[in-house]
Amino acid sequence: MKNVPAPDPEDSTRRRVAESILREGPSTARELAERLGLTSAAVRRHLTALDERGEVDSREQRVYGPRGRGRPARVFFLTDRGRTGFHQAYDQLAIQALEYLAKTEGSVAVRRFAEERMSQLVPYFERIRADDPEIDKLEALTLALNEFGYVANRRPAPLGEQLCQHHCPVAQVAAHFPELCQVETEVFGELLGTDVRRLATIAHGDGVCTTHVSAPNFADDFVSTGDRSETTQNPEPVKERNS
Repeated sequence: MKNVPAPDPEDSTRRRVAESILREGPSTARELAERLGLTSAAVRRHLTALDERGEVDSREQRVYGPRGRGRPARVFFLTDRGRTGFHQAYDQLAIQALEYLAKTEGSVAVRRFAEERMSQLVPYFERIRADDPEIDKLEALTLALNEFGYVANRRPAPLGEQLCQHHCPVAQVAAHFPELCQVETEVFGELLGTDVRRLATIAHGDGVCTTHVSAPNFADDFVSTGDRSETTQNPEPVKERNS
């Protein structure tokens, strides 16, 4: 009988580090150490190993408003390769849960779930605009999406701009439930206060989620978007699925 090597405790801890980033989003070494009960030195050692495997990357932490002394801390986030080990189980579970919800409560319940999920983006957007009143709405939305787990940027386009999302954490689920993309687009329009149109989605096999944003005055005075009931947009109803 062959001897089976014992699990490497270092690998187990590295997975805990990766799982914490997956669950909580981009994190500093200090935040990871506090969440996991490890020393900062130990966390940095595991982050270095994950970085060498191509499973994590880092960038400077964005600072909104006046900066303090010293360089901003670095935040670590999972790469697509780093997410691979988690995606299949989480995506399949999410798909099964939404299928059950659609079967028992109908497509309206799936849409309500999508609306609740996207409502969590609003506080990010509002905080960024409150911290920097000079920032325009599209830039604030781009930054909020990055904090929300997307890799977003903006680029010029005829009669407006394009909002590009190079990563979608729910792409596999959205391929089965287009309500997620539909509600996301509607929320973009509400936050920006202008017409938006989705041109491409990763969920449909495109390389980038691309949204055309019509040219408005993005720098309009900040208005809280907490009450979405006043929006003038009327989303099209989603057809009921066959059981």
